[in-house]
Amino acid sequence: MAKAPATRVEKKQAEYGSDVVVDLMKAFDIEYAAFNPGATFRGIHDSIVNYGGNYKPEVIFCCHEEISVAVAHGYAKAKGKPMVAIVHNIVGLQHASMAIFNAWIDRVPVIVLGGTGPMNTTRRRPRIDWIHTALVQGNQVRDYVKWDDQPYNLASVPESFIRGYRIATTEPTAPVYINYDADIQEDAVKEPIEIPDISRFSPPAPVQANPEALRRAAKLLVEAKSPLIIADYLGRNPKSVPHLIELAELLAIPVIDKGNRFNFPNSHPLDVTDGARELLQKADVILALDVADLYGSLTTVSKSTRACEYVTSPSVKLIHISMNDMLVRSWAGDYMVLQALDVPISADTSVALPELTQLCRQTMGSDGKRKGEIQSRFIAVKEKHESLRAKWLADARAKLDRKEISTACLAYELGEVVKKEDWVLVNGSSNGWARRLWDWTKPNQYLGGSGGAGVGYGMSAAIGGALAHLGSGKLCVDIQADGDLLMTSSALWTAAKHKIPLLIVMHNNQSFYNSEEHGFEVAKSRHRPVENAGIGTHVDEPAVNFAKVAEGFGVHAEGPIYRPADLRPALERALKVVKEKKLPALVDVIAEPR
Repeated sequence: MAKAPATRVEKKQAEYGSDVVVDLMKAFDIEYAAFNPGATFRGIHDSIVNYGGNYKPEVIFCCHEEISVAVAHGYAKAKGKPMVAIVHNIVGLQHASMAIFNAWIDRVPVIVLGGTGPMNTTRRRPRIDWIHTALVQGNQVRDYVKWDDQPYNLASVPESFIRGYRIATTEPTAPVYINYDADIQEDAVKEPIEIPDISRFSPPAPVQANPEALRRAAKLLVEAKSPLIIADYLGRNPKSVPHLIELAELLAIPVIDKGNRFNFPNSHPLDVTDGARELLQKADVILALDVADLYGSLTTVSKSTRACEYVTSPSVKLIHISMNDMLVRSWAGDYMVLQALDVPISADTSVALPELTQLCRQTMGSDGKRKGEIQSRFIAVKEKHESLRAKWLADARAKLDRKEISTACLAYELGEVVKKEDWVLVNGSSNGWARRLWDWTKPNQYLGGSGGAGVGYGMSAAIGGALAHLGSGKLCVDIQADGDLLMTSSALWTAAKHKIPLLIVMHNNQSFYNSEEHGFEVAKSRHRPVENAGIGTHVDEPAVNFAKVAEGFGVHAEGPIYRPADLRPALERALKVVKEKKLPALVDVIAEPR
C-alpha cells in the first residue's frame, strides 16, 4: 500500500530530533501513523516520509484528528498492538479529544503523539506559535489518558516513548499522550542518541488472582444450582475465549456476552446473550468477567423515570474477576455504580480463568451426582438456545417480503452474502441482529463498539480494523450507522486514498434514532404528542444520499436501496469490488430503526 518517496535519506544515523522519534517507532514495529498534517509536528512528518522512507510507520492521511485517533483505536482492537496517531498542538488535540475519550472508555492502547511550541519563546513565530502553545498541553486530556508526558530535551525522548508504550500496553490498557517541543523535533542531533534494547522494557506479566479467592469462587460455582456467567471485555485477549468455553462446558454454565468484545461464540449451546432475564432471576451464583458495568448487567431501568431495580435475587452470590479498580479517574463516571460483591478478584482474566477452571475440576472431582445435574442443565440450556436461534431466523425470513427493509432483513441478507467468506465485523451489528443470525465462532470476529462514549467512531475505527487485516484474506465488514458517519464522513476519503478493502453497509434509518426514542419516552410520560419526537432528530428534507457522498470521496457506492428484493444483489456487487479490486465499497440501505 505504501509508496516509496521519490527520493529518500539513506543515512542510518539520526540527524534531527524527529529522526529519533521515528527510530523509536521502528524499534516497536509500529506499522502506521495516522494524522492530519500540522506545523507543530512537521519535523516528525518529514522524518517519517524521508528519514524513515514512509515504511514502519507509513502515513495514513486523515482529514480530521478524531478520525486519526479512531483509526488507531480500531487497529489496536483488531491487531492486538498499538499504532500511532499524531495531532497538531492545542487545536488538533481538542479535535482529537473525543476519540481519545472513546479509546479511554473502551480501554484501548493508542499512542497519541503531539507537537507544540517552541516552548522557548524567543524562537516562536509571531501570533500563531503563541496561540497554539499551551502550558501544559497534556492538561487537555490528562483525565482520560493513562499517562502523558512532554520530554524536556532530546536525551529524554527514548525513555519517554518507551515508558509510554509500556504503560499503554500494560493491563488495563488505555491511551497515552506524548508531546514534543518543535525545537526538540527540528534541532540537529549534537550527540548520538542510543535506543536501548526495547525487549527489556516489555509490559509486566499479567496479574494472577489471589489463590484463596479463586478457591472460594470455584467452590461457589461447583455447588451452584443455577450458575450464570456474564462476560464483557474478556475477549480483548483472544486467547481467553477458549478458556471461557472450557469453564462453561465443564459446569454447563450459560453465558451472557455483553458485546464490548467477542467473548463467547453465539453458536455455542450455552450462549444465552439474548433472552436471559429468566436466568438472571433464578441465578444463585454469577461469575462476572471483565464487566464494565456490573450493576447495569444485573438491573433493569425505566426509560421514562430512570429508576433501576435488580432483576437478580437478593441472595445471589456475585464473583467478579477484572482489573477495573486498577484504572479509576475522578473526572468521568466510567467507574460505574459500586456493586456489592461476595468474591471480588483483581486479576487478568487471561491467566485467572484457566486457574479457576482447574480448581473447579478439582473441586468437583468424581462426584457422579453433580455431573448428572450438570448434564441436565446443559440439555435444558441447549434447548432454550436452539429454540431462540430458530425463532430469530424465522422472524428475519418472515420480514423479507415486506415493502421496507427491517434491521433483521438487513442483517440476514448481509449474512447470506458473506457467510462463505472469512469475515470480521469491524463495526456495527444491525441492532444486535448480526449476532442473532450469523455464526460468530472465532475470537476477534467482532471488534465491539466504542464502549458507548460517543458517535463519530464507527467509520474510522472500521478503517483501522481493516488496516490491521490488510493482506490477511479476511473480509472486513462495517454495518455503519448514518448519524455516526455524518460526524466523520471524510473518513471515506482516507479509505479510498489508502485503498483499504472494506465492505460498508449503511444502516440508514434517516434519524438520530436513539435521541428520537428518548423523545418518545419523555412525550409519553408528559402526555404530549409523540409525533413531534422526530423534530430535531430526523435526517430528512433533504435526506442524505450516502452513495453520492461516498462517490464524492472516491469510494465505489450504490443506493439508496429501499426494497428487500434489491438488497442482496447490491451487496453482492459491492462484495465483488472489495474482493476483486481490493477497494472499499459502500451500499446505502434505507432500513427501519429497529
